[in-house]
Amino acid sequence: MEHAHSLGRPFPWRTLALAASVLALGAGSVVAIVDRPTATSAGPGSRQARHGPALPPLRPRSRISVLVLNGNGISGVSGTKATAILARGYRHAIPSDAAQLDYARSVVLFRAGWQREAERLARDAGIRAVATLDGRVAPTYAHVPLILILGAN
Repeated sequence: MEHAHSLGRPFPWRTLALAASVLALGAGSVVAIVDRPTATSAGPGSRQARHGPALPPLRPRSRISVLVLNGNGISGVSGTKATAILARGYRHAIPSDAAQLDYARSVVLFRAGWQREAERLARDAGIRAVATLDGRVAPTYAHVPLILILGAN
């Protein structure tokens, strides 16, 4: 009779030990099995455990349209910023005027599901404030996921 170890495979000691333990404890006992995580599992030290579930990749700039609104009243500022955004590789940068021209700070607004792209746009444009879109934009631009409003700073 051949044994598993003679076939070039390691003998399953852990399985044998578990079976013996179950037999020794009897049918009415509960056995808890604790195993060490493998290199591919999401154990306490894994990247997934530290950072949560993997995020989908950022949408490429070449597929993103941005509405650039002049919210400070300085002539030409939205066109200049739109040109700079296009130079960063964004698909469209549409310059226009905001409904009001008294914004004190510049802000990047985003629609649901676009926060990470908004944060990247803010870094690209040198703007510190990022917030969810709250209805400040005309329905004409409802398809644009990112809106940059240029304030006085």
